[in-house]
Amino acid sequence: MKIGIVGAGAIGTLFAFRLAQANDVTLLEIRRDVVEAINADGIRLDGEAPRGVRATSEARDLFGSDVLFVFVRATDTLRALRPFAGELRTACAIVSLQNGLGNEEAIKTALGSHIALTIGATTESSLALGPGTARRIGIGQTVIGSAGAGPETCVRIAKLLDDAGIRASTAYDIRPHLWGKLIANAAINPVAALLDRTNGIVLSDANAGEIARSLAQEAATVANAVRIPLPFPDPWSYVRSIVEQTFDLRNSMVHDLAGGGRTEIDFINGAIVATGRRAAVPTPYNETIVRFVKAREAALAG
Repeated sequence: MKIGIVGAGAIGTLFAFRLAQANDVTLLEIRRDVVEAINADGIRLDGEAPRGVRATSEARDLFGSDVLFVFVRATDTLRALRPFAGELRTACAIVSLQNGLGNEEAIKTALGSHIALTIGATTESSLALGPGTARRIGIGQTVIGSAGAGPETCVRIAKLLDDAGIRASTAYDIRPHLWGKLIANAAINPVAALLDRTNGIVLSDANAGEIARSLAQEAATVANAVRIPLPFPDPWSYVRSIVEQTFDLRNSMVHDLAGGGRTEIDFINGAIVATGRRAAVPTPYNETIVRFVKAREAALAG
């Protein structure tokens, strides 16, 4: 099967390596050094022998894909997929496992509303060690559901991932799982990013932990207000379990701030604030953390 992967970061590398065992994988990446390194040396995961995949900076090299995975930041979804408009095969399945809310809308804006789109949440984590090289952090779970694709397509994608060694399942209603991941990201990512620490700071520092707990509880209150049945009884216990799995990981928002770049804060905590406003639910913790991160972004840009 021809697999296209948009984004060769840590998580894109992990999925590419696993899928390359039995599929023809092409990675789309704008960083030329990453493209050159992958084409020269393949991709590596957990010290295993490298696997050969093709890397490119040209979207047209992925137009013939049977499945297209999207792993770019939510801030880059629209830009990354615009070149694919009207070019993908009708039967091509699109898979988004990105952080935050709003990626479905961005993908459909870029490609049209009548596409075989599946969206989902994954607790797979990996650490980038260099161009095309990553280390898997624990064994996660991936859940996918339809955002336009038929049920048979969702089952096919889940089997594709399972066969590649990535535990996957399908859900009739994917929203609870998207919000579950959203709550974890909202509690962990900005706190670790503002402190420039790994995810473990949420458990090792009492003050950081209290902020994260408040962010998670507030987000869960918003989810309940808009009738999203969360896939766990206690949001803080769930967040703690994710931190324990990724204790030594510097999450994507940490890297974004450390590199002076734009974060996904609008699509994570900002999405919680926006949903809270529509539901008339106050979100002071999430609104404050959004402003702190934006202030930090502005300071770094200045």
